Amino acid sequence: MLFGKLLPREGNFFELFNTHGEAIVTGARAFLAMVQNYGDVTLREKYAAEVDDAEHTADKITAEVNRLLHKTFITPIDREQIHGLINAMDDILDLLQDTSETMSLYDVRHMTEDVLRLSELSAKCCVRVAHAVTLLSKLSQSSVAEATIKTCEEIDRLESDADRVMRSAMSRLFREEQDIRELIKLKAIYELLESISDKCEDVANLIEGIVLENS
Repeated sequence: MLFGKLLPREGNFFELFNTHGEAIVTGARAFLAMVQNYGDVTLREKYAAEVDDAEHTADKITAEVNRLLHKTFITPIDREQIHGLINAMDDILDLLQDTSETMSLYDVRHMTEDVLRLSELSAKCCVRVAHAVTLLSKLSQSSVAEATIKTCEEIDRLESDADRVMRSAMSRLFREEQDIRELIKLKAIYELLESISDKCEDVANLIEGIVLENS
C-alpha cells in the first residue's frame, strides 16, 4: 500500500473537464460566427482560426487528462468513465474543426439557411454539454443530479431537432439544387453538422451513466 500512498489521489479531473467544456463553447461560438459572417472573407478566416485554436487547446487538455489518469491512484469517478467522457468531448471539437476545414477545402461559396440552422443547434448543444460537465463535481447533491439529467434531456431534444432539420435540408437540396458540385459539397457539410449534435448526445449519454452510478 506504500506505493498507493505515493501516488496522487483524486486529481483535478473536474477542473480539466470544465476547461475542456469552455473550449467546446468557444469553438462552437466561433464556428457559428464564421457561418453568420461567411460572406466576409476576413471575418470568415478570423473565426475559422478561433475554431482551430479552441481545438488545439482541447487536445492539450485531453492529453493532460489521460496523463493524469496514469498517475492518479484514486479517481473521483470510474477511470473508464473519465477516459470515455474526455475523448467524447474532444470528438465534438474535432468535428467542429473538420466542418470548418471542409467548407474551406470544398470552396463553399455561400451558406444556406439550413447550414445556419444546424450551426445554431450545434452551438446550443455545445453550451448544454459544457453546463452538464460543470455539475459533475456536485453529483452527491440530489438536486444537482436532477439538474444534470434535465440538461442531458435538453441535449437529446436538440439532437432530435437537428435530425429533423437535416432531413428537410437534404430533401430541399435534392429537389432544388441544380449544380451537382454544390449538391455534393452541401450534402457533406449537412452530414458533418448533424454529426456534431450526435457527438453531443454521446456525451450526454455518458454523463447520464455517471449520474446514475455516482448520485
